Amino acid sequence: MKWAEAVAVLGGTSDAWPALRARYGEPHRRYHTLDHAAAVVRDSAWLAGDLDETDRAVLAVAAWAHDVVYDANPGEDERASAHWAREALTGVPETHQKRVEDLILTTIEHDAPPDDHLATALLDADLAVLGAQPDRYAAYARAVREEYAKYTDEVWREGRIAVLEGMLARRLYRSEAARARWATAAEKNLTAELTHWRTDRDDHR
Repeated sequence: MKWAEAVAVLGGTSDAWPALRARYGEPHRRYHTLDHAAAVVRDSAWLAGDLDETDRAVLAVAAWAHDVVYDANPGEDERASAHWAREALTGVPETHQKRVEDLILTTIEHDAPPDDHLATALLDADLAVLGAQPDRYAAYARAVREEYAKYTDEVWREGRIAVLEGMLARRLYRSEAARARWATAAEKNLTAELTHWRTDRDDHR
């Protein structure tokens, strides 16, 4: 669902699409671009299944806006994106604004109540790239490293090892559909990258 269509379904008149598109087009972005947002919109809609029109619109708005602020500051970026989305939803009822905001905030810890189907769809779609073909996953990993260029190689390596270990230690995908589609490949991709960085650390000792 397109941004303007989703906002209209929710009763709003937002003209924020040019600003959203400009944000995702910022020169420092390599992976967290409009293409990523569009992929999350598409995959979350698929994962959510049969929703009513209002829920589909809420999910679409949250997916479009979930990375609208991205400066490689985990936690701060998500909170700023949630705030941006709320401010952008001109004319949308408070209940829908808050639901969009809360959905975006779930991407900080990638966690939400088990029965929150919209959050499940959003969070699983956000991690779909982890289960991509190895060459696409490698391109994603390189792009994220470029987005975190302000950090030294050593700081990045240790941080990335911690992130990868954390992801491998938990169940990545919340829904059966996402697990069936992406989990096996994701585990292989994450394990291969973790092995790379652990070897790199050993080489620099």
